[in-house]
Amino acid sequence: MRRPTPTRAVSARAITGLAAAATLTLLLSACSTSATGSGASSVAAVKDGASQVNITLVSKDGKDSCEVSDTTAKAGPITFTVKDVSSTAISEVELQSDERILGEKENLAPGLAAVSFTVTLTGGKYQVYCPGADKQLQTFTVTGKAAVVADSVTGLLKSGISGYSEYVTQEVNNMIATTDTLNKAVQAGNLTEAQTDYALARPYYERIESDVDGFILPGYKATDNAGNLDYLIDMRESNLDPTVGWHGFHAVERDLFLNEAITATTKSLSTELDGNVRKLDALTKGLTYKPEDLANGASDLLEEVQSSKITGEEEEYSHIDLLDFAANVEGAQQAFAYLQPGLTKIDLTLTKTIVSQFASVNTLLDKYKDPTALGGYVPYTAAIRTADGPTLSAAVEALHENLASLAAKVATA
Repeated sequence: MRRPTPTRAVSARAITGLAAAATLTLLLSACSTSATGSGASSVAAVKDGASQVNITLVSKDGKDSCEVSDTTAKAGPITFTVKDVSSTAISEVELQSDERILGEKENLAPGLAAVSFTVTLTGGKYQVYCPGADKQLQTFTVTGKAAVVADSVTGLLKSGISGYSEYVTQEVNNMIATTDTLNKAVQAGNLTEAQTDYALARPYYERIESDVDGFILPGYKATDNAGNLDYLIDMRESNLDPTVGWHGFHAVERDLFLNEAITATTKSLSTELDGNVRKLDALTKGLTYKPEDLANGASDLLEEVQSSKITGEEEEYSHIDLLDFAANVEGAQQAFAYLQPGLTKIDLTLTKTIVSQFASVNTLLDKYKDPTALGGYVPYTAAIRTADGPTLSAAVEALHENLASLAAKVATA
């Protein structure tokens, strides 16, 4: 489920209430109002201090369209309101800049209430991305004086950190909402719905795992897994601490997919998971980053791919390992993208190489997409691991080696 290229699989189940507000200062040059699509342009009206842009998803004449009400808005807060009227091919909408995700709504479906996200933008050109639409990328122009941001390497890296911090906050907010939806299905005893919700909730943790896997709850020692949130949320059966027992996503996965039953224990595990995700949210609000944190995080996410996704160990019962694989890659790509403006000044050749390698890995993943499958990817079977595992591993390792060299470069810039 990567972001930057317009060829992603889409999900069919809707999640409501994912409000993501991101206030971003971006290094973008001011530009004049320009037309998108039809040759005419319109400026979004301002209401309650924010420009209002409506995005309508419709299916007509055999095509699914992403209709943007206005092509231009004034610099400042902008609210994008998304309504899926009749499209089944489009399940998400994103606002991007230079492959960086600034705001998004996922898991949209026809007939649900409109949802919105608000971002604060400076003058420049952005892209509205609607995977699955007949026109997947549309230019959106913001007019007005761009914020003054130093174009030094330090200034560019600092700006990237700010944007990435907002990205992490957004992913945690979405994880809260999707885990809550999963818990409601489990408490209702709806097995089929819970299985679908499990797959919808998983990518959010995988995208930012390297940022949030070191949190210890107050009152616990760092060596005590009973207070380690990464253990409590994402521990696999193969690495269990017998004194603490099994908790988190994969304990719920076992009941939903191996046992195919929701018991009182399942409900207890799900409630605990929901609570621990909310504890994680409280702790991440105080996160601060250095450029090398983003670089190291990107590298660590690809180590996750090598250690548990390609081997099929991560999702032993649901077999949605390719979904997690893609989420790890996406998280790494986002961390890199927010560093990229500064990295181009530090080492342009290496930056171009990494961009190309991300594209290659994503192209490999594309062939496994199946919008009808759980999580949008085919099940990761033993046959696929045997036939394709070495190729996937080689592509990821090549990318990982280059990402691993970035931390020293940005730390000493």
